[in-house]
Amino acid sequence: MAWDEWEQLKAEAAKAAEARMSLASAAPDGAGGGGKLKHSGGPWTSASGAAGMLQTSTQTSRSRLRPAHEGIASGAAGLASVAMLNAVLDSWEKRLAAVRGECDYLENALLKVAKEMGETETAVKSSLSAVKTAIAGERP
Repeated sequence: MAWDEWEQLKAEAAKAAEARMSLASAAPDGAGGGGKLKHSGGPWTSASGAAGMLQTSTQTSRSRLRPAHEGIASGAAGLASVAMLNAVLDSWEKRLAAVRGECDYLENALLKVAKEMGETETAVKSSLSAVKTAIAGERP
């Protein structure tokens, strides 16, 4: 066997091995090895759902915050702590609104990644099938 043929066989074997590799996170138990990486319906979609749930719970908390403070000003009129409490309330409302906005952005961005990765997964799977077929066809 000539040196060039040997190098070509090594390169093809490396390609085939690379095609069989999977990420540790692809296995259901996180141990790696036997799992198949699935982007769509997997971690990206799950993360998007978590961002959506956080957005909803943040809005619920924010909507309950002001009514919980109603009546405090009249019951504690003249105390300096009321002004401080109102400042804290305003600060929390702004923070929760910012968190809600970030979660809205993340939910949409993560869904977009899931869609794009799912489409990429299909294209990669198709191209790897062609490599496997080509390698199998070259064997005696």
